Amino acid sequence: MQYLGDVCRKYQITDKVAVNTDVEGCRWLEDEEVWEVTIRHMAPGTGDLSAKDRQTEIDEGRPVYLKTEKIRAKIVLSCVGGLVEPKSWPNAPGIENFKGKTFHSARWRYDVDFNDKDVVVIGTGCSAAQFVPRLTKAPFNAKSVTQLMRSPPWVVPRPQPPFGKELWEKWSPTVFNNVPGLGKLMRALTFAISEYDMRLFGGSEYAAKEREQVEKSLIRHLKKTVKNEKYVEMLTPNYGVGCKRRIFDASWFPGLNDEKIELTTQPLKSVQERSVTIGPGQTYPENGPQVATDERQIDADVIVLANGFETSKWLHPLKVVGKGGKDLVELMDERGGPQAYQGSKYLHVL
Repeated sequence: MQYLGDVCRKYQITDKVAVNTDVEGCRWLEDEEVWEVTIRHMAPGTGDLSAKDRQTEIDEGRPVYLKTEKIRAKIVLSCVGGLVEPKSWPNAPGIENFKGKTFHSARWRYDVDFNDKDVVVIGTGCSAAQFVPRLTKAPFNAKSVTQLMRSPPWVVPRPQPPFGKELWEKWSPTVFNNVPGLGKLMRALTFAISEYDMRLFGGSEYAAKEREQVEKSLIRHLKKTVKNEKYVEMLTPNYGVGCKRRIFDASWFPGLNDEKIELTTQPLKSVQERSVTIGPGQTYPENGPQVATDERQIDADVIVLANGFETSKWLHPLKVVGKGGKDLVELMDERGGPQAYQGSKYLHVL
């Protein structure tokens, strides 16, 4: 936050940024050929809440919006992003009866006490890979962690800094600040290494062979890192690398060797006051290793959702109305999916 503030002050754009402000919607005024943007000024502390959480605050009688304002603009750029609105609860009855704490990892509850608690984590995305291994260690010190996985991601070893993490963190700021051009060189190298992955994409025979080689190396990494043999088949994807977002990991695979952490693909069936019921059966692999798949109850004091974001709802929760009063999302659905004209200018030309 300090860095962002310093950048705004350095380039004198502090007065151009409005925080605690929610854009309710945009409407194209055809006669005037301008956009009318409806914004709502929010109460302090509510800007980090999701749209669902803000609505919950309103339903419970707490103030969220202080005033509404309409402004006009020739050009409107949508930068709402996709990883914004956390997904809702999966379809499991009984959540209203749960007596423990629940929250989404994208809205982390720092006031929740994990000490000596039984924790259930739903999801195995990038966020879960970062926090799950830490939950059984200080300062969280959870008693147990049960992680529910629908299907496995491809996991790539996270690149480690040169000369070791401790030396890198200690000396890299000094070195980069005093060696001319080193920062640009590092950026160029990072860019080149990242772009090299483009060889994996496409329908060519070369791309298929490259994917096969990468997949073999990642399976070797899995078998070398995860010592619990019952997890190896469970964590072996049945789809090609690159079909879904990969996880660049340094702690999740090793963390699965912790006896306090259990990974399972048994589906969530219901939630009770202090437990969850999973099973019977498993979501992956269908004909996998001989592990217990009978229905069972797991103690739960805290449930953390790490099940991703509402990425299929374009511009959500923003409502954009263009020419002829047409809703942009509805128009894109009629045309078979999201479209853009000349990139970021598509809102302007509707």
